[in-house]
Amino acid sequence: MFSTYRIHYKNPLLMTAIFIICFSGGMTSVQAESIDAARDQGKTLFSHPSFGGNGRACQSCHLGGGLDPGRLPNGKTLPSLGNAAAIFPRINRQGKLMTIQDQVRHCVAGAIEGTPPDYDSREMRALVVYLTSLSQGKPIDMDGRPQ
Repeated sequence: MFSTYRIHYKNPLLMTAIFIICFSGGMTSVQAESIDAARDQGKTLFSHPSFGGNGRACQSCHLGGGLDPGRLPNGKTLPSLGNAAAIFPRINRQGKLMTIQDQVRHCVAGAIEGTPPDYDSREMRALVVYLTSLSQGKPIDMDGRPQ
């Protein structure tokens, strides 16, 4: 199983920027300013049918922009996404390591019945930045529980 690491950070957008700097060789001011644009694009993708599916959007199940408890079409309740970025990666019920990107693809293919965004696509990056923004101020707790 995964060890739990707790790192308190106050600004997940800053953590995203640090990740980009570490793995992309640097960030220009234009790239830094685009984090806000990516978050806004992610929020739009989250709240509108965007993946050619059944007319649902992420927000169809994940209410309040992801900050409120949600509900699947079958009535099953879902926790808030308020700490989603802080609890990935995690181990799913089948024992498979899942990243937040894997979870986004699973939801789009399943509940939305659409075509999931590619891992390295602009849409995926925007959704991950938006989900990360929802976790602002939450401690990182890999394999933790949704709140």
